[in-house]
Amino acid sequence: MDEITPYSIAVSDDELEDLRRRLDTTRWPDESPADGRERGIRAAELRALADRWRDGFDWRAVEARLNRIPQSITEIDGQRIHFFHARAEEENAPVLLLTHGFPSSNAEFERLIELLTTSGDGQSFHVVAPALPGYGFSTPLSGAGWAMGRTARAWVELMRRLGYDRYGVHGGDIGAGVSGLVAGLDPEHVTGVHFVTDPMTAANTATFLPGLAESLDPDDATDHTILERMDAFRNDGSGYLAIQNTRPQTIGYGLTDSPVFLLAWIAEKLQDWTDVDLEPAQILTLVSIAWFGRAGASAAHTLYDQAHSQDWGAPSKVPQAAAVFGADPTVRRVLPFPADGRWTEFEGGLHFPAMEMPDVLADDLRAFFGPLR
Repeated sequence: MDEITPYSIAVSDDELEDLRRRLDTTRWPDESPADGRERGIRAAELRALADRWRDGFDWRAVEARLNRIPQSITEIDGQRIHFFHARAEEENAPVLLLTHGFPSSNAEFERLIELLTTSGDGQSFHVVAPALPGYGFSTPLSGAGWAMGRTARAWVELMRRLGYDRYGVHGGDIGAGVSGLVAGLDPEHVTGVHFVTDPMTAANTATFLPGLAESLDPDDATDHTILERMDAFRNDGSGYLAIQNTRPQTIGYGLTDSPVFLLAWIAEKLQDWTDVDLEPAQILTLVSIAWFGRAGASAAHTLYDQAHSQDWGAPSKVPQAAAVFGADPTVRRVLPFPADGRWTEFEGGLHFPAMEMPDVLADDLRAFFGPLR
């Protein structure tokens, strides 16, 4: 069945009241004995966010704002898929498919969608932005196996259902992998693939590339930095991934039952993986969507599936572009990238440029996809 149903986010009053009750009755631990965040997000920071979530965050206003973006749900391969679908005023505008990563949702692209659909002067795009299976409102998860390859095949089917025979793809984090696989699966329809990355992501990715560490020269300054960051990720930064890659159900009980646990889980990553202070409302919007969609456990299960998947698809042969935020020389050294691809570096931003620097990202997307129209 190819049915596509218009959708509006509508959280019930009972769900909002349940959230307030759970926040009110949180059993807080003592403050960390460490001075910084080396043992995790500090209780004082988290309490401030939780208090804001309970008493100073207007979910209804966020809900109304997000509902101004046209959106729908459909079922593909047995999985409910929620997606934004915003059309530019220019009827023959090119089409972009945007894919987010962990621990986010398609709401990450709210401002970017506005910029891309309203720019005018022949620079606007029709935008499709689905939530990954198990994330946002693409829940509940239909079962095991939703790694990047299966998701990419679902995205190809989604674009077919929407009637788009030419489209570009963009993503970061998991979304970068999914976008590359979409381009490999559907090269006759994909105009180009654009992904975003940053030095932290590059170093973390490098830890999973067989033989890379042995190929680096510790006496070379750039290679030395890469090796240090790889060690930092293995020794200090990979715990969140290790538990989800091995015991997603165990962590899922807390992520589903405790809003403060979910808040700590996501807010810590938003703090660690950005170089700007995101507004509390930005953090709470993403956390609220994960809470109301019960996406904490299901997202963890998709990471488990990816860790145990060998489905890497076919290599992409369409034009490619990389936008590196918080750039330094380590990224180009680590990431394989075609010599004829478009490589752009930006000093600011980091892992979530659609929220950190949406104007810069929108301009880079126009610069790459514009000539491919």
